[in-house]
Amino acid sequence: MTEHYYSEHPHVKSNPHSLSTTLRQRNFVFTTDAGVFSKNAIDFGSALLIETFCEPQISGAFLDMGCGYGPIGIALAKAFPERDMLMVDINERAVVLAAKNAQENQVHPVVLQSSLFEKVTGDFAAIVTNPPIRAGKQVVHQIFRDAHRFLKHGGELWTVIQKKQGAPSALKMLQALFDRVDVAAKKKGYYILCARKD
Repeated sequence: MTEHYYSEHPHVKSNPHSLSTTLRQRNFVFTTDAGVFSKNAIDFGSALLIETFCEPQISGAFLDMGCGYGPIGIALAKAFPERDMLMVDINERAVVLAAKNAQENQVHPVVLQSSLFEKVTGDFAAIVTNPPIRAGKQVVHQIFRDAHRFLKHGGELWTVIQKKQGAPSALKMLQALFDRVDVAAKKKGYYILCARKD
């Protein structure tokens, strides 16, 4: 069986290294490793999502679903320090890295190992996700459905999907679930979608 970054227990040999990057005009250093998503650099979609995200008007916590080693959640926790942040991933190696990276970058999210929303409690003003496209459309659409349940009224789901990996069908599904869906950005074939629950 092929191992993926969304495996719960990666068995590929650990080979940690660090990378430096600038997100929302702030400098970050992240430790990454084999067996996690986009280990060699912040992927373009995640970076575009981070840069495009706008703070919702309602109060409440943020959730980074499928956080990997943490760039989205950590960058947004740094940008919006008054917001509580929950970062979730199924991959135990990613969760350890996300917690370490949060500490190194001086933010204080809660980092949780969970299969999607299984162990998540509470409700959120914003949920951000770069969903695991390779896990299949069923998993991605489950994230969208669960996000709707876990958002406060007035809350927003922010997600990134490439056109060639199903952005048009994702947009249709979000429009069926949410009260308002906007294409917040389009760049190099990546769509940033913002879905609002009224």
